[in-house]
Amino acid sequence: MIDVAGKVTIVTGGTRGIGLEVVKAFAKAKAKVILFGSRKETVDKAVKELMSEGYDVLGYYPNLNELTEVEKVISDIYNKFGKIDILINNAGMSANKKIEETTTEEFMKIMNLNVLGMFNMIKAVVPYMKKQAAGVILNTSSMVSIYGQPSGAIYPASKFAVNGLTKSLALELAANNIRVNAVAPGIINTDMVAALPKEVIEPLIKTIPLGRIGEPKDIANAFLFLASDMASYITGVILQVDGAAKN
Repeated sequence: MIDVAGKVTIVTGGTRGIGLEVVKAFAKAKAKVILFGSRKETVDKAVKELMSEGYDVLGYYPNLNELTEVEKVISDIYNKFGKIDILINNAGMSANKKIEETTTEEFMKIMNLNVLGMFNMIKAVVPYMKKQAAGVILNTSSMVSIYGQPSGAIYPASKFAVNGLTKSLALELAANNIRVNAVAPGIINTDMVAALPKEVIEPLIKTIPLGRIGEPKDIANAFLFLASDMASYITGVILQVDGAAKN
């Protein structure tokens, strides 16, 4: 049995898509879930809807690029619950422009959220996990961190960085009994993908050996497993959840 009951779990990017499904999966498994989002209105909306569905969750909206702001929120959570067991870094954004069309500002915006935001979250929680001599850090990577993509090179570059942080911190933090892994989703049935026309989606499905696009719950289940004691000897892994798809 996967057991995360009572585990204080923080999920960034938890107001929609994969992140929201991760919040639901951990809440169903009786974890104490705190979701982070980018804006007060989206966080309040998500928390209200989740509470109406019977999920017991809290929400915050720190600027992930501001370390002092992140540290204050993490301190508040620790003081409230006395521990932080699991951090799931899911907040991120993609890119699809050709390199000559991409501005420096766009480059920095993606790197700031996908890499710096993750770094700040990890930096803020690690002292508490070290104090506990236990913790799990899980990061959202992507299949393009393995294969690259033909346009929008900044996005896979940011996810390569996520993989580097994951593998290196797994080595650094192992002595403190802190496990660090990542999940690399393939093509997932989020709002963005669902909005694509059939003539775009059907050829994509044909490239996936399992014959279907992944669902957000497929990714949430991978996170749930990696967070649990069933994965207690797994660290430094980039787990591909992509139906064996190849670019």
